Amino acid sequence: MQNTYGILGDVSPNEFLTHYWQRKPLLVRNAWPNFISPVTADELAGLSLEDEVESRLISGPDWQVESGPFDEKRFSELAPSDWTLLVQAVDLWLPDVAQIMDQFNFLPRWRMDDIMISYAVDGGGVGAHYDEYDVFLLQGAGQRRWEVGESCDEHTPLRSHSQLKIIKDFNASQEWLLNPGDMLYVPPRWSHHGIAVGDCMTYSVGFRSPSASDMLDDLATEVLSRGTMRQALRDPPLLPCNDSLHIPKSYVEQVRALLLTVLDDERLLGEWFAQYMTQPKYPHLVDLTSERRCANIDLPVANTANLNNRERVHFYNGDVDASRT
Repeated sequence: MQNTYGILGDVSPNEFLTHYWQRKPLLVRNAWPNFISPVTADELAGLSLEDEVESRLISGPDWQVESGPFDEKRFSELAPSDWTLLVQAVDLWLPDVAQIMDQFNFLPRWRMDDIMISYAVDGGGVGAHYDEYDVFLLQGAGQRRWEVGESCDEHTPLRSHSQLKIIKDFNASQEWLLNPGDMLYVPPRWSHHGIAVGDCMTYSVGFRSPSASDMLDDLATEVLSRGTMRQALRDPPLLPCNDSLHIPKSYVEQVRALLLTVLDDERLLGEWFAQYMTQPKYPHLVDLTSERRCANIDLPVANTANLNNRERVHFYNGDVDASRT
């Protein structure tokens, strides 16, 4: 499957990255002319029956969430409207779907996460929400109405829901009906709401956007595993104290300086980040999926004080790619 027209239509990659990427939504009509979904609804449902495949079923006006794998008879019990099947990382299981990622080669490949495919019957959707990551929503079959609102943040009021972060007071400022081959780009934290018009299928090309807390947690694990950062806290200049229980601000500054020595180690930070961003989505399934995540980075040569002396290091699935050193 190949799209020779360019997934951004009349918008150049440079124009997109300058004016839209992580700034504002973009609708591209006929982004993939004559697009024919390489996956049928039955094939998608079949994937959701497998133990190894991550899937969810969202149904009813109150968006009840069930996690797969599902039993085949579950689909015969569903109502004729208001439900959605979400299947994650279909690109890992179907090569024809993985090829869709090639259309986004104007963006770093190592930033791409996966292609989720949603099949929905009339009225189906997951509610008005926002994501922390960039997403391209390529209409694969049927029609879906997309409503886009404004940018959100952690203070945006959400409905009380156990699993989905649904916006409480969503106000759409733009609305489009997408047909097969049309595509909507939505930046991080931009509110949007998709509603199936009849049966439809949507391909969601998502990008990895780890939170600062997740990265700090993983970096701390990496530092501990190396056992090299053994510097201990030392006291700032002290004077006799009137309050022996009080922690002066100078101690906090001392701790900050100590911890920042980790961030000042460009070699360590670069190696960790490349490892982190090339970790397989499902490490325990690599033998089944043949998942490959690669990246390279220019790092200061180890054990040298000259930061201009650099080497290109290649990473493969979270480790240094020894075959390319």
